[in-house]
Amino acid sequence: MRLLALIGLGWLTALTCRAEDKPATPPEPTVEQRLADLEAYVNNTARTPDVATKIPGPGPGHNAWQMVSTALVLFMTLPGLALFYGGLVRKKNVLSVLAQCLGITGLVTLLWWAIGYSLSFGAGNAFVGDGTYKFFQGIEPGNVGAGYYWISDSMWAMFQLTFAIITPALIVGAIAERMKFLAVLVFVALWMFLVYFPFAHMVWSATGFMCGPLNPDAGIKAIDFAGGTVVHMTSGWSALVLCMILGKRKGFGKEPMPPHSMVLCMVGTGMLWVGWYGFNAGSALGADAIAANAFTTTTFAAAIAGFVWALAEWVTRGKPSVLGFCSGIVAGLVVITPAAGFVTASSSVIMGVLAGIVPFFAVSYLKKWLGYDDALDTFGVHGVGGTMGAILTGVFASEKANSVVGPLKEGLVGNQIKAVLLTIVWSVVATAVIAFIVKLTIGLRPTAEVETAGLDVSEHGEEGYIG
Repeated sequence: MRLLALIGLGWLTALTCRAEDKPATPPEPTVEQRLADLEAYVNNTARTPDVATKIPGPGPGHNAWQMVSTALVLFMTLPGLALFYGGLVRKKNVLSVLAQCLGITGLVTLLWWAIGYSLSFGAGNAFVGDGTYKFFQGIEPGNVGAGYYWISDSMWAMFQLTFAIITPALIVGAIAERMKFLAVLVFVALWMFLVYFPFAHMVWSATGFMCGPLNPDAGIKAIDFAGGTVVHMTSGWSALVLCMILGKRKGFGKEPMPPHSMVLCMVGTGMLWVGWYGFNAGSALGADAIAANAFTTTTFAAAIAGFVWALAEWVTRGKPSVLGFCSGIVAGLVVITPAAGFVTASSSVIMGVLAGIVPFFAVSYLKKWLGYDDALDTFGVHGVGGTMGAILTGVFASEKANSVVGPLKEGLVGNQIKAVLLTIVWSVVATAVIAFIVKLTIGLRPTAEVETAGLDVSEHGEEGYIG
């Protein structure tokens, strides 16, 4: 009997020890704590720290807006940018532009999954991330915090992928009608590693060299809401260098090269404008007041810039063209991008006016003065517009629009200029190196015969229009 009692006592002791070894279950949150969680979700702010939560995953409303925004940004490239650029080239090259946009989309997605996301948003150092998230390790749809408090880590990674896709696709406009498809793909692959991934990290990562809002140790405390430096300046300045190294189109300046379809161009412009709401308002990372403000400033800048550009044409050339309206709209979208969530509606009106004037003169006169063949005006719109937008962001950024601006306002214009200069130098040097490597290995241009016949049939075995 005594033996049985000892055995029973030992068994109970073992059970107790095993129970004590198990991690303690977090206590149920109080009503006040649950209300605090709900308030944080509604206000799109941080959860209450060290408190159990009934909603540990993505918040449905904010995450839904992120999913919509991601689809809208992809819509900017396919079909928006493809049709915008496709309409501006001659009909013998329309499919080459579409193929380049499609090819870049697939290539960049593969790179993003393998290592690109990790190099952009892994901790790394001030200039580039590390391999923590290679092959999307640790990126789970039910987790939050990689991008923001209430959006899925998977959606954050997908949202940023769409930015990575459209950025090199913008460069296509400068080299349209005269660069081999293989050369485009090789150039873009190298460019992503030497330019895009480092800039996405420097500007938007918490350890980035130019991430003023998130990195207290940033070397340049600049701000860029949705990609003035990361997207438009890198692509615009790279486009200028690449088109100069590539050389002018055969017959450039000697024969007319008008757009083959302004209808396609206008349709593409409308798609870009609609998609840009995902680009700018989506960069608020939630359906909140900052997103609403970015939506408003984006609308004002685009509409006003399109109107002002057409007026400038009317005054200087006697007629407002559809191409002028379209170019102005895109310029307005470019200029407001780095500022969309940081400036007030009235400031965006001023930026829209300037966006309709300065890029217009860059496209209409600067290109002629310098003699480069930027086929579809990527530099004039994205390089010049993105540079101006980044600087004007420092001028007009206001705490009334976004509280993030407050601690960074002093010296902000100077920091924006430093960010601009670094972006220009880095993009120009890296692009020149890549372009010469590609030129010396596989070559940049097709033969003169292929270029004369058009890239569609020669490189893709198809025609955009039959009969």
